[in-house]
Amino acid sequence: MDLKSTLLVVGGSACSFKLLNTIIRFLPTPESARMKSWRWRNISTSLAHSSLTGPWAVLCFYLQPHMVEDLISSHSLLSHSLVAVSTGYFIYDFLDVALNQSCKRSWEVLLHHSAVLSCFSMSVTSRLYVGYSTVSLLVEINSVFLHIRQLLLMSGWTNAPGTDITAPRSSVTYRVTSWLNLGTLLVFRVCTLAWMTRWLAAHSERMPRYVLLMGTVGLSLISIMNMVLFYRLIRADVLTSTQNTRNDC
Repeated sequence: MDLKSTLLVVGGSACSFKLLNTIIRFLPTPESARMKSWRWRNISTSLAHSSLTGPWAVLCFYLQPHMVEDLISSHSLLSHSLVAVSTGYFIYDFLDVALNQSCKRSWEVLLHHSAVLSCFSMSVTSRLYVGYSTVSLLVEINSVFLHIRQLLLMSGWTNAPGTDITAPRSSVTYRVTSWLNLGTLLVFRVCTLAWMTRWLAAHSERMPRYVLLMGTVGLSLISIMNMVLFYRLIRADVLTSTQNTRNDC
């Protein structure tokens, strides 16, 4: 794609996710989530993005496996389109969060999106490092389960039928989702980002200094955020559950 077509895809993607968010407004919302209807719509739209881009990234490497050998200049129309579509989503979500949530509650998301957008924007406009950006979108496979978990919490599906609302998160659906979330986090977040860090260090001499700085800062920020996320999930879904089980004995 030329630059004009790329910008059209980015803009069309941002508008499409905004339209999806608007459509969700008119769909049935669980009663327990109605007080947080904006958050419900935001997470649902994020789930749609993750469900689309995670498998799309896998498909890119399946159809063009040699792209792994050159993540700087090698790419396909499919991978370039993927990064452009995802760039549009992050633009939409940045604006959605900034306009609807206080800075105190949204600074982590805005910082994350700023780091991603700085890298993705350079990638889609220059057509360089598209393969590297595609690798980073493998993280979205974990985001699918992360967002489903959040929606389950908001919808009140965390307790087994007949249990008190204050009971531990005991429904089978929630427990399966929780473990899938933790498992895919280790594989598609921790391992993927570790591999990206190793690749960046190994190929640092081939990159302009500003690109290396951008990649290093972005990876460092996102890696720290993922460590915090992992700790929060372990504390909420493993340690709390274990403590509750001991208290019941």
